[in-house]
Amino acid sequence: HVQLVESGGGLVQAGGSVRLSCAASGRTFSTYAMGWFLQAPVKEREFVAAISWSGANAYYTDSVKGRFTISRDNAKNTLYLQMNSLKPEDTAVYYCVIKNGYGSGWYPFAEQWDYWGQGTQVTVSS
Repeated sequence: HVQLVESGGGLVQAGGSVRLSCAASGRTFSTYAMGWFLQAPVKEREFVAAISWSGANAYYTDSVKGRFTISRDNAKNTLYLQMNSLKPEDTAVYYCVIKNGYGSGWYPFAEQWDYWGQGTQVTVSS
């Protein structure tokens, strides 16, 4: 049974930083691409960032480039998202995702991912 548990969300002021973590269990994820999506109120889920199974390749949506950094620790089965220079428009629920099989990570559509966490709320105040 695959389980993804996000943590690290909360309330932060604009310009501040937050680090999200995603602990994966149920199998060894070192060969799987992992990523983050967000969902703001009354909007569809949107791609934020993803990382290849090896960690060699990372991808970001344009709005977070230069501010967010995705990383993974395969020994700990944990995915991270370092979020800096936060803006009010970053406010959303952030979801951790995993895709079965070796992958590059470039899967910008929600339906391309196989497993989802329950999400963690990030609220950025102005």
